[in-house]
Amino acid sequence: MNRRTALILLAGSALTACAPPPPTLGPDGNPLPKLYRISNADARRIPFRALDAVNALRQGAGVATLELDNTLTAAAETHSRDMSLQNRPWHFGSDGSSPIDRARRVGFDGTLLGETISETFESELETIAAWMQEDGPRRVILDPAGRRMGFAFYQEPNGKIWWTLNVGT
Repeated sequence: MNRRTALILLAGSALTACAPPPPTLGPDGNPLPKLYRISNADARRIPFRALDAVNALRQGAGVATLELDNTLTAAAETHSRDMSLQNRPWHFGSDGSSPIDRARRVGFDGTLLGETISETFESELETIAAWMQEDGPRRVILDPAGRRMGFAFYQEPNGKIWWTLNVGT
């Protein structure tokens, strides 16, 4: 084998080693979701990335942007953890509380316009994109009366993420 052929074979095998592994397929033949593990550094940035994404969508729809609200975020954080404990995505707390009850408990002084929730393994941006495909969550995110937003998550050890977004005046 000459030197040129050896170099070509070596380069080809090096490129093959760089190729990503094929996706793992589920029982339905579709690729399984990639685990989105949230680091401590990401945890601090996620609400701001979500706010930026929501505000870009709101600007595109011609409505006012939102600001991040600590009280609505506290209500969202409580509900995300509670949904995990209940192991179901729904708007009622394990104590029977509604989204309005939870906003009041943390001292929110405006009107809660809506709550959007999700149970997924996807990132915050993928989750917001999925919400925008559904009429109810889309109405909450784009509500023209909205001025403040709360956004939080709870990630279980298995990687499942419970997301909650609140919009208020």
